[in-house]
Amino acid sequence: MDTRTDEEIRGDLSYLFDKASQALAARMGAALGELGMNVRDYCVLAKAASGERTQGELAELALLDKTTMVVTLDHLEKAGLAQRSPSPVDRRVRIVRTTEAGGAAVAEARGVIDGVYEDVLGVLPDEQRTVLLDALLRLVTHDGPLSAVEPNPHAPRRKRGV
Repeated sequence: MDTRTDEEIRGDLSYLFDKASQALAARMGAALGELGMNVRDYCVLAKAASGERTQGELAELALLDKTTMVVTLDHLEKAGLAQRSPSPVDRRVRIVRTTEAGGAAVAEARGVIDGVYEDVLGVLPDEQRTVLLDALLRLVTHDGPLSAVEPNPHAPRRKRGV
């Protein structure tokens, strides 16, 4: 249990974002698990349902690396929720579409996710909720200071060929 004061925690922005992200992901995972789906499946399906996107575009929108995206799409295709087809413009590129079953799964999951969001944000008065969401949007969209994920030049490197 964190024994720091609210002021000490307030000064630890990274902790606040990480804690909120982890806790929200856990709640979403538990709720979606009841539908036989995980957060990554939902994230990819929901983004694919919004229009024809390439596998690479979906990976970027879902904040997934290419390998994880391939494994996720393999699973979604096997479950009959999504399908990949070659792009008519570039045969090296795959277009991802949700199937009818995938669209139904997204709709059902969206209701569950909306409930989780309401539970989480419901503790805030409407004005605070609006301020929080507006502030997060400003930070992570367009030219906000957290809009782009830059590679960490100091990240440890894995040994190759060992």
